[in-house]
Amino acid sequence: MIRVRNRGIIRKLAYRDFDRSKARNIIAITAIALTTLLFTSLFTMGSGMMISMQRADIIMSGGDGHAEINYLSDLDYSTISDHSLIKEIAYCRKLADSVNNAPLIKRQTEFWYYDDVGLEFKFIELSGGYKPKEVDEVIVDTATLELLGIPQKQGSPLTLELTVHGKDVTRNFVLAGWWESYPGLPLGTIVASRAYVDAHLGELQNTYYQNQLETGIITGILKFEDAKNIENNLKTVVTESGFSMDINSSNYINAGVNPFYQSIRTTSGLGTIFALTCALLLFVFTGYLIIYNIFQISILRDIRYYGLLKTIGTTGRQLRTIIRKQAWVLSLIGIPPGLFGGFFVGKALVPVLMAQSSFTSNVVDVSPNPIIFLVAAVFSLITVFISIRKPEKMVAKISPVEAVRYTDANATIGNKKTKKSFNGGTPKRMAWANLGRNKKRTVLVVLSLSLSVVLTNTVFTFTQSIDADKALNNTMDSDFRIGHSDLFNYMYSGNKESALSESFIAAVEEQDGVEAGGRQYGSPTTYTSETTRQSYNQRQDGSFSTNIYGLDEYSFSRLKVVDGEVDAEKLATGEYILEGVWTDTRGNMDTDSMNHDIGDKVRLDFGGNIREVIVLGHVIANETNTYDWVGSCFFLSGDIYNEFTEGNYAMSYVFDVEEDKEIDMENYLKWYTDKVEPTMNYKSKFTVISGLTDIRNTIISIGGTLSLIIGIIGILNFINSILTSILTRRKEFAVLQSIGMTRRQLMIMLRLEGCYYVALTAVCSILLSLGSSLFIVRPLCNQIWFLNFNFNFLTMVIILPLLFGLGVLVPNIMYYVTRRQSIVEQLRIDG
Repeated sequence: MIRVRNRGIIRKLAYRDFDRSKARNIIAITAIALTTLLFTSLFTMGSGMMISMQRADIIMSGGDGHAEINYLSDLDYSTISDHSLIKEIAYCRKLADSVNNAPLIKRQTEFWYYDDVGLEFKFIELSGGYKPKEVDEVIVDTATLELLGIPQKQGSPLTLELTVHGKDVTRNFVLAGWWESYPGLPLGTIVASRAYVDAHLGELQNTYYQNQLETGIITGILKFEDAKNIENNLKTVVTESGFSMDINSSNYINAGVNPFYQSIRTTSGLGTIFALTCALLLFVFTGYLIIYNIFQISILRDIRYYGLLKTIGTTGRQLRTIIRKQAWVLSLIGIPPGLFGGFFVGKALVPVLMAQSSFTSNVVDVSPNPIIFLVAAVFSLITVFISIRKPEKMVAKISPVEAVRYTDANATIGNKKTKKSFNGGTPKRMAWANLGRNKKRTVLVVLSLSLSVVLTNTVFTFTQSIDADKALNNTMDSDFRIGHSDLFNYMYSGNKESALSESFIAAVEEQDGVEAGGRQYGSPTTYTSETTRQSYNQRQDGSFSTNIYGLDEYSFSRLKVVDGEVDAEKLATGEYILEGVWTDTRGNMDTDSMNHDIGDKVRLDFGGNIREVIVLGHVIANETNTYDWVGSCFFLSGDIYNEFTEGNYAMSYVFDVEEDKEIDMENYLKWYTDKVEPTMNYKSKFTVISGLTDIRNTIISIGGTLSLIIGIIGILNFINSILTSILTRRKEFAVLQSIGMTRRQLMIMLRLEGCYYVALTAVCSILLSLGSSLFIVRPLCNQIWFLNFNFNFLTMVIILPLLFGLGVLVPNIMYYVTRRQSIVEQLRIDG
C-alpha cells in the first residue's frame, strides 16, 4: 500500500464535520461536562471525607502518635525517649487531677503541659494569640473559654479551681492564645507553659502507682519511622528500655498502640471501597449511555457522508481517526467546566456528610488536590472513548453502498423481514413501530431515564426506612433520663458527689404529664466466684472489679431478658441476682461479657459487706441502665441494693410523659439544668430522633443531588434522541404528509412516541426499583441499627407523571423548532 501524507486532510475533515454538527456538539459537551462533574464530585467527596474522617478519628483516639506510654516519671521518659526506633516523641505532663470550675461541670476539662511535638500531635493549632511562655500564661480551647465566660482576647484573666494530689488549689492565669474546639470531642483542654512546670516541680511528682492520682504523670506519645510494625516496635522500645508490658510484672509500664492505627490494621474499609466502586461504575455507565447514544445518533445521521468518503478512498482507520479527533475536541471543551463544577459540588457536600456522621467535627479538609482533577479527567476520557468504540467500529465496517442506502427505517444494517399489516397505519401503530426501528437506541434512552428514577426511589426508600423506634430501642427505653453531669460525662463515681439530687426528681414529678418513672442506682464493687469465666479486671486478692445496679420497679419492667427469668419475688429475697450482657447502641451483644451460667454462685463484696447470691438470668445492659462497662455487671432490686450498700444515692431517674407534653418537658429540663441546678443534666429521645433527622436530610441532600445530575443526563439523552429522530426523518414526514397524513396526526404520532418512551421507562423503573430495594436496600437495612426496610412507590407517583408531560412536550417543541421547510423542500432532502 502506498503511504499518503493525508493527516492534514483528515484533521481538516474532522474539524469541518465538527463545525457543522453544532446541535450534537452542545449536547455532547454538556453530557461530558456532567459526567466529569459526577466523577469530580465523587472523588472530591470521597477524598475529603476520608481525609477529614481520618483526622477526626485520630483526634478522637487521642492524637497523631503511633503509640503512647503512660504514667511515666521524668527518669522513665528520659530512658525511653533515647531509643533508636523512636523517630519523634511528645512530652505531655498532666498538671492537676481535675479542673473543678463550676461552669465546666458538664464538660470534662484537663490541665496539661505539651511540648511543641505534643501540640502538633494533639492538633492544637492556635487561631489567635501565641504559645504560653510565662508561668501564669495558658492557652485554652474555645468551647471551654465560652463556658468560663472568658473573651478570646490576649491577656484576659482566668481563675482555675484545681485538685492537685487530692488537694484543692486556686490559681490565677492570663490567656495567651486559643484554638477552635472539636465538636466531636467532648473534652476541654487547658495548656500551661514549661515555666509553670519548672515552677511547680515539687507538686508534680508522679505518685500514680501509689495512690492512682494523676497529677504529675507524664505521657510519651511516640512516632516510629512508619506505621507498619507499631506493636512490635513498641514492645521492643519498652523491653529494651528495661520495662515490661505484662501487668503482673514488677517493672510493668502502661503502653499501648493508638486505637486509630489498630483500627486501620484490623479493618480494611471494604464497605467504603465497595460503595465508591459501585458509585463509580454507575457514573461510568450513566456517562456511557448518553455519550454513546450521542455519537451513535450523530454517525447514523451522517452515515451517507461517511459512505461518500469511503467511495473516494478514505479507509476505516481514517474514519475512526476523524471521530476520535472530534471526541478529543469535545472532551477538551467539556471536561474543564465539569472539573470546576464537580469540585465545588463535592466541596459543598463533604461538610454536610461530615456533620451528620459519627465523625462530627470542624475538621473538614477539602482542598483542590491536583490528583482529584487528574483522576476525574482520566475517567471522563475513558468513558468518552469507551462510548465511541461501537459507533466508530460501525463506521469503519460499513460499505459505501450500505451507507448510501441507509435511512433511520433500516437502522439495523442488513436483511430484515418485512411485516405486513392488514389494518393500515395509525399514529398509534406507527409510533410504536418507530421505537422498534432502532431497538438499541430505545433501550439506551429508557435506561438513562430509568437510572435517575431508580436512584431517587432508592434514596427515598432509605429515608423512609429510618426507624426512630428501632434507634431508640438500644439508646433510650424511656422518654427521659436525668442525672448528675458526671453520669453523662462518663465520670460517675457511685458516691454522693456524683449522685442525682432528690430536688431534681421532685421537680420533675411535679410537672404535668409525667406518667411513670423510677430510680436507678449504681456503684463499683468486687466479687469472687469459683465458676466465673472472667479473666480480666482481676485484683491482687483474686477478686474481680464489677458494677452493681439497683432498679426500681419501673426500670425493672423495661429490662430485656436474654435467658433465665426476672422473678420479682425471688429477687426481693436478696438471694438472687441478674447478670448484665453488654450491647452497644446498634444492639450488638457482647457474649464475652456473659461470665456466669444460670445457677452460678457469686460472692459480692461492697466495702466489707458480703452477700452471696445466685445468678437467676441474664438481661441486656446498655447505656439506658448503666454508667460504665468494666467487664461485668449485676442487677438487683432497688430495695436490696440500698440495703446492701447502706445508701440510697440515686444514679439516675428515668420516666415517661404524655405525648403532648414531651416538648414542654424537654424545654423544662433544659431550663432547669441551665438555671436551677447546673450540676445536673438530662438525656431524652429527642436527641436521638434529631440525629436521625439529620441523617435523613443528609441522604436526601447527597442522593438528591446525584439523582438530579443523572436525571439531567437522562433528559438530555431523551431530547437528543427525539431531536435526531425528527431531523433524520424529515423526508419521511414529508412523504407521509404528501399522501394524506395531517399535521395533527403527525403530532399525535410524535407525542405517542415520547409517551411510549416514558411508559417503557416506568416499567423499567418499577422493575429496577424493586430489584434495588430487595437486593440492596433491604440487606443494608438489616445491617444498619436505625433502619427498618420500608418500600413504597411515592417517588414514582410524583416523577412519572412529570416524565409523561415531558414525553408530550419535547416532541412538540422539537418538531416546531425544526419545521422550517415546506413539504416540497423536505422531499428534496437526500435521504
